[in-house]
Amino acid sequence: MKKYVLYGTLCLAACGPRKQPAQQQPATQKQQTISRPENFGADVAFLKEYTETIVLSDSTSKSAIAVVPAWQGRVMTSTVDGDKGRSLGWLNHSLIAEKKLQPHINAFGGEDRFWLGPEGSQNSFYFAPGDTFDLAHWQVPAALDTEPFQVIARSRSAVTFERNIQLPNYKGHMFDIKVTRTITLIARRDLRNYLGADLHRSVHAVGFHSANTISNAGKEKWDTAYGMPSIWILGMFPAAEKNTVMIPLRAGGTVNDDYFGKVPAERLKTGKNIAYFRADANFRSKIGLRQEACYNVLGSYDAANKVLTIVQFTMPTNPQKYVNSSWGIQPKPFSGDMVNAYNDGPPGEGKPQLGRFYELESSSPAAGLKPGYKMEHYHRTIHLQGSEKHLDPIVKKLFGVSLKDVEKAFQ
Repeated sequence: MKKYVLYGTLCLAACGPRKQPAQQQPATQKQQTISRPENFGADVAFLKEYTETIVLSDSTSKSAIAVVPAWQGRVMTSTVDGDKGRSLGWLNHSLIAEKKLQPHINAFGGEDRFWLGPEGSQNSFYFAPGDTFDLAHWQVPAALDTEPFQVIARSRSAVTFERNIQLPNYKGHMFDIKVTRTITLIARRDLRNYLGADLHRSVHAVGFHSANTISNAGKEKWDTAYGMPSIWILGMFPAAEKNTVMIPLRAGGTVNDDYFGKVPAERLKTGKNIAYFRADANFRSKIGLRQEACYNVLGSYDAANKVLTIVQFTMPTNPQKYVNSSWGIQPKPFSGDMVNAYNDGPPGEGKPQLGRFYELESSSPAAGLKPGYKMEHYHRTIHLQGSEKHLDPIVKKLFGVSLKDVEKAFQ
């Protein structure tokens, strides 16, 4: 069994980064138009109008998360301060209320959603065999978009889902994949174990993680010739004018910023040990980093609302193959990014954007599994809301910079 575990807040890897070819990704749905209160209680009530919604809460604090089984056991949103607290996940209210499925993708939103890679390359699960790699042929599989995962266990603080998925890749090979996914709300008192520091009592906090397992339930071995899937977790969060993504860099680490064309210098700043990326939903752009270029942590800081978001994930200590999700046939289909950040914006002049959100994403290595074997990938999300004085030590410890450095990055 291949099993990777999370090694503290940072872990080891080494090598030199390599550039990934440009990728295209469409934005096909209308921008959010429904205006709703930004608190957690209102969003939970809204979700319950349209689909079953499971709320996990912490008895020792006001933290809670909302999970929807119908959308692959997706964590839709969270709060650090109960129903009246700010809703920290992005929801596509218009699309959800419309109750009409869209072509290509249904971007319902959510802070932690389960996907499988790769999106592009000759091993893609998003293009049918022989199709051209363009928007007209791109399709998110229903099992990763609109179909439910089954609840098999539930408690006050955790819920487990299961789903058997059959997916063909671009080569025409069929994959039988058993997915098990457990969402766990982390008690506030335990967050220090993942942050490596105590939280001041005035800081409001919520943390949760998804434990995601895929098993080879078929009869063929997954390898470089047949194709290998990866676990891909994506989180969608509300964008803000003064919101900045932070990704610590290893020595010599570089950022792939050529997904939708070069990211302008006023939107991406790369220092010796840190990369800053604007997350204001005003310019469609995406960046990625390979395993050898980064650590297993990334995050963002919304200076206006004083919300610090931290994402941690499984990262093997030894170099691994990562799928290349760029559209088109790739000369190196297993030399892809491990970490991604996306900022939404209009895909072209006069064209609507998906919504006012940004994404923080992590991927597992490519799963080279024999029949009956499995691989796990953990993805953790922590939100902290409080004064700069009390958030600054956490930022310095995890990202190696101060909050003043973050706020000045794009001034």
